[in-house]
Amino acid sequence: MSRTISKKERTGTALRWAAVCGVVAIGLGVAAGELLAGFLSPSVSPVTALGGVVIDAVPGWAKDLAVSLFGTGDKIFLISTIAAVTVVLAAIAGILEFRRNGAGLALAVLAGAAGLAAVLTRAQAAPAAAIPPVAATIVAMLFLRLLIQRLETWRPGPDSNGMSLARRSFVQMLAGTAIAAVVAGTVTAIVRTAGIVASDFRRAVTLPAPATPAEQVPKGAALTLDGLEPLVTPNADFYRIDTALIPPAVNPPDWTLKVTGMVEREVQMDFATLLAKPMIARYVTIACVSNDVGGDLIGNALWLGWPVRELLAMAGPKAGADMVLSRSADGWTAGTPLEALTDNRDAILAVGMNGEALPVEHGFPVRMIVPGLYGYVSATKWLTELKVTRFADDEGYWVPRGWSDHGPIKTESRIDVPRDGGSVKAGTVQFGGVAWAQHRGVSKVEVRVDGGAWHQATLAPGISSDTWYQWQAGVELAHGSHEVQVRATDSSGTAQTEVRAAPAPDGATGFHTIHVTAN
Repeated sequence: MSRTISKKERTGTALRWAAVCGVVAIGLGVAAGELLAGFLSPSVSPVTALGGVVIDAVPGWAKDLAVSLFGTGDKIFLISTIAAVTVVLAAIAGILEFRRNGAGLALAVLAGAAGLAAVLTRAQAAPAAAIPPVAATIVAMLFLRLLIQRLETWRPGPDSNGMSLARRSFVQMLAGTAIAAVVAGTVTAIVRTAGIVASDFRRAVTLPAPATPAEQVPKGAALTLDGLEPLVTPNADFYRIDTALIPPAVNPPDWTLKVTGMVEREVQMDFATLLAKPMIARYVTIACVSNDVGGDLIGNALWLGWPVRELLAMAGPKAGADMVLSRSADGWTAGTPLEALTDNRDAILAVGMNGEALPVEHGFPVRMIVPGLYGYVSATKWLTELKVTRFADDEGYWVPRGWSDHGPIKTESRIDVPRDGGSVKAGTVQFGGVAWAQHRGVSKVEVRVDGGAWHQATLAPGISSDTWYQWQAGVELAHGSHEVQVRATDSSGTAQTEVRAAPAPDGATGFHTIHVTAN
């Protein structure tokens, strides 16, 4: 029922307090829902589900833009954006509820319904996942109505000083609600950190020794030039690009991997069975297709796992199959050429990374590693299913969003030292970086200055054709500003192209170019 609102009640002071009521009440509801989800549905909460819906709806060009602008901070940006939108809508709900009883509550119901619908669309959502958004909506509505009622009793305005008891009552309830929201949010952060990010599941895993040890790192493969990217990327520094706002919490005893689709027999394997298989260790460099020329969305690690070809052989792919659609615990999919999973490149079901169990954010307990292919068509994290199929019948997550369906990694190179825009001492300047042509290998790296002749750099021996190579070159620079470029040539003698292309639809190309000033 609407009520007559006096001119005094329409003052900016009253409306600002109403907006604060909305933010505090909705904030408490969101915090309560996230806290409840931390116990009932660790992998899916209303906020992460809404984020997942947004990610699913984003076209390829927008995703590429977000990664190019924010890199591995794209998820922080998305969460911050969701938080900002939530604050604005909450403030509007408070104002609406103050102006007309029930209007703000209706907006809260709509927001709660959106959260519930988002949760129900997530692949990893259990039945209990529907409870947190409903509870969040009830809490938000209850406290929004209570706070607005106190505000109406106080009626802030120029002559409201005499109503000190009503004012005190309102402020006390507002402060108490805000404190409850902060406490709930803090506890939620603790619960999620303990339950997912610092997973006890992972710490309980003991990896087996590989039956086939990793290849020896050749002498001289790791150059000592200051500022050069390490030959093996530490886990903490390894890039992370995926669509999961919160990594799925998968308990190894509950994990299974199914092989389905065009196979002679379906196969299902649990984690203990996988760990009992003869593991191999391989150094492999993987890269994101969103990596721009000179970008850092690439890393080299020592992976431990079981060859995918052995598992597929157990299932027996049928004639006509040419693709394997891998599925993550959060529903994400990638379409990988069947040939790349069954040839001699040692595509693996990885359980270890640089001597320890996979980090949670990098796919624990099991992910795929396929040499030579960009991650969007191969490197599925939190792996749960391999469906043998055909490219004509199925598509991975990013293909309908404008990306190509095969994704072989292109030959590229990068200058790490000196940094773009830096100053150096005139004379012989040491340049260095990395070059890669996974599953082909790099045969040569060259550097040129100001568009002049190419000069061959010293190329360190690679660990294998599936890893990147470090390079170094002493370059003579006279006083002034200079443009320096690098190019790599693969083992077949094919040099990377100078033609500049954006990452979409199948990987960036062009020479990495930096500018330095010699003094």
